[in-house]
Amino acid sequence: MKILVLNCGSSSIKYQLFNIEDEEILAKGIVQKIGMNGSFLENKRSDGDKVKLEGEILDHESGIGYILGVLTSEQHGSLKSLDEIDAVGHRVVHGGEEFNSSVLITNEVVKKMEECIDLAPLHNPPNLKGIYSMQELLPSVPQVGVFDTAFHQSMPAWSYMYAIPYSLYEKYGLRRYGFHGTSHRYVSKRACEFLKLNYENQKIITCHLGNGSSIAAIKNGKSLDTSMGLTPVEGLMMGTRTGDLDLGVLLYIMDKEEIGTQAANTLINKHSGVLGISGVSSDMRDVEDSAADGNERARLALDMFHYRIRKYIGAYVASMGGVDVIVFTGGIGENGPESREEICKDFEYLGLRFDHEKNKGLRSKEADLSQTDSNVKVVVIPTDEELVIARDTFEIVKGS
Repeated sequence: MKILVLNCGSSSIKYQLFNIEDEEILAKGIVQKIGMNGSFLENKRSDGDKVKLEGEILDHESGIGYILGVLTSEQHGSLKSLDEIDAVGHRVVHGGEEFNSSVLITNEVVKKMEECIDLAPLHNPPNLKGIYSMQELLPSVPQVGVFDTAFHQSMPAWSYMYAIPYSLYEKYGLRRYGFHGTSHRYVSKRACEFLKLNYENQKIITCHLGNGSSIAAIKNGKSLDTSMGLTPVEGLMMGTRTGDLDLGVLLYIMDKEEIGTQAANTLINKHSGVLGISGVSSDMRDVEDSAADGNERARLALDMFHYRIRKYIGAYVASMGGVDVIVFTGGIGENGPESREEICKDFEYLGLRFDHEKNKGLRSKEADLSQTDSNVKVVVIPTDEELVIARDTFEIVKGS
C-alpha cells in the first residue's frame, strides 16, 4: 500500500510518499511560497534523484497538483499513475476535545475540524485546505487525520484545566491541549523499543526541543502532562516564543506600549524567546557561537533555555513519582550535544549518570547517553512524525 502524507502550512506543503509494507520512503519534498512570488517545489526520490521546479503556485490545491504531477512524472516520478496512491494521511494541529485518536476523514469529521479553527486559527485552516484539495483531486482515495493534540487527551482534568472561571471552559473550551503529540508518542515508544523496556510500565519524560519546544510526562504509555497549553506559546522558552509568562507582564506591556491584541500576539510569538533575549538569532547554533565569543546576552539566553527545561523535568519527576527514561528529540534535542549536557546537569540525585563521551558530537541518530550503572536512561531518538501518520493511516484504512 502506498500512502501520501501531507503537512500543509500557511504557505508551504511538506510531503512524503511511503510504501507502507516495508516503511520505505519513495519520495519526499516541499512546496514553498504558496501564493507568493518565487513559488517552487523540491522533490527527492529514494534513489537520490532531486529536482527543483519553479512556477506560479497560487493556492494549496495547485500546490498539491504540482506534488501529484512530479510524483507521476516520467523523469522524476515514483509512481506510474495516481491510481497507485491508496490513502492520504494529514497532519492536523488541533483536534480540540473532539478527537483523542486519528480518524478516517468524513464530511462529519471535516465539520468538527472546522469547529476547532478558533483554537488554532493559524494552523487548522491550511491543514483543512489540504483535505479539501485532496477531496477535489483524488475524491475516491480515503483520507485520515492525525492530530497533534490527540495524544495528550489522556491528561486528567487537574492537569489540563486553567484556574479561570469554569464557565469559560464550558463556553469556549479554554484548557491546556498540548502539541507535538505525534512526536511525543513516537519517540516515547521508540525509546522503549530501543532500550528493550515495557512501554506500558515506564515513567518517561520526552523533550521535543527545536524552534518550537515542548516537554511531556508519559506514565504507563499515557500523557499525564505537557508543557504547551491552549496554544503553543505556553511552557518552555522557545526560538521566538516567550513560553511561560506572568499575564500581568503582558498586560503591562500592552498598556505602556499602547498596543492591541494582534501586536501583543506577534510580540509573544515572533519576537521573544531565545531571539528576544539574545538579540542574535532564534537559531541555537548562532546563539551558541555568539556566547562562545563572549556575548553575555547570548549566554543568558542559553542559560534560561536550559534552566527552564531542567525545571520542567524536575516538576514531571515529582508528578510521576520518579522517572525511568528521559528522551531528547527535535532539531536541538537530536543535534545539540551542548544543550543535552547542560540540561542533564544536577540530576545525580535521581541516580542519573550521564555519559559525556557518548554525547560528544552525537547528532541525528539513536543513542543511549547514560552510563551502565545509571538508574535513569537518557536517550536520543530522532523523531519521525510522518511515519506515525503513515502507520495510523494504514491501520485505519485497513480496518475501515
